[in-house]
Amino acid sequence: MVYRIHFTAEDLARTRVAAAPLPSVELDIAVRMVQERSHPVRFGAWRQQALRRLRPQARMVLDLIRPMGASPDFLGATQTDSPEEFLQQVRSTPSSQVQRDLARIAEHRALPAWARRLGDDKELLEQLWDTWEHVYAQLVGSYWPHIVECVAVERAERMRDVLEGGIARLFAGLNPQRVRWEAPVLHIAMASGLDADLRLEGRGLLLVPSVFGCEAPVINPDAKPQPTLTYPANSDQRPFLPTATPHARTSHNPAASLATLLGRTRAAVLVAIAERPGCTTRELAITVGVAPASASEHATVLRTAGLIDTIRLKNMALHSPTSTGLALLDSGTG
Repeated sequence: MVYRIHFTAEDLARTRVAAAPLPSVELDIAVRMVQERSHPVRFGAWRQQALRRLRPQARMVLDLIRPMGASPDFLGATQTDSPEEFLQQVRSTPSSQVQRDLARIAEHRALPAWARRLGDDKELLEQLWDTWEHVYAQLVGSYWPHIVECVAVERAERMRDVLEGGIARLFAGLNPQRVRWEAPVLHIAMASGLDADLRLEGRGLLLVPSVFGCEAPVINPDAKPQPTLTYPANSDQRPFLPTATPHARTSHNPAASLATLLGRTRAAVLVAIAERPGCTTRELAITVGVAPASASEHATVLRTAGLIDTIRLKNMALHSPTSTGLALLDSGTG
């Protein structure tokens, strides 16, 4: 049994890879992952570190998001790629929606007794929001720069697939064990064994690389403005934890420390590309505050030095950092 996504020519034209990871997706899967023992090589060290830092009240969140099964929509329905906006949107969820979502979950599994009071007990709800933010910080937030880097590398690989082999190559590289393309239908083997059909009807599909979602695909057919399919980013078995300690990227100003080596503007260009992988030359120029011709010239120098990669898609040049460029930024030297 498989989940089938039906494409039209218009759907294929609108299908794209997300420019950045989604905090809601990463946190939902990370909460599940920390409660089990799968993928010990990739996530074993992260899991031990996270469990040591979680406060006892984190059990509130773990009781609502189990290793298997649906989780309440109010804890992760937002599609923003901004962690701050994501946390704010969750905290501002109306109590009426909290009640509806919990009632839906209760139809399939038992909820803890305290969860039944969430819709009416404002103090308890505030406690849940505080705990939610704590869990986010310990499981995902501390490693967010590293997650962004992993997704940037993955996105560049998928862009290369499109350029070299078209949409068929793109789909083939998503999750070979579970995703199969037989035009015009994408066949997906879900962990739940769900057998269903999704017709995109001109909306296209947003492909969302996920660092923690390294096994089974996750489909959100109701996401706006288009349905989403989560697939593994860099699905090899190397340990997830970066060599740098959490928050290492924020302990210095990369642009300032690299200015002596690269020049102030060129350092700013490298930082802008690292923060916005897949950006166009025009977007780069606006971000740094230089003319497009100047942005293109600086990108050429950085590309020649092996610090960025540039992929040409139609009439656009898309710039992403290389591992060498990211390592230079992480070192903070120059």
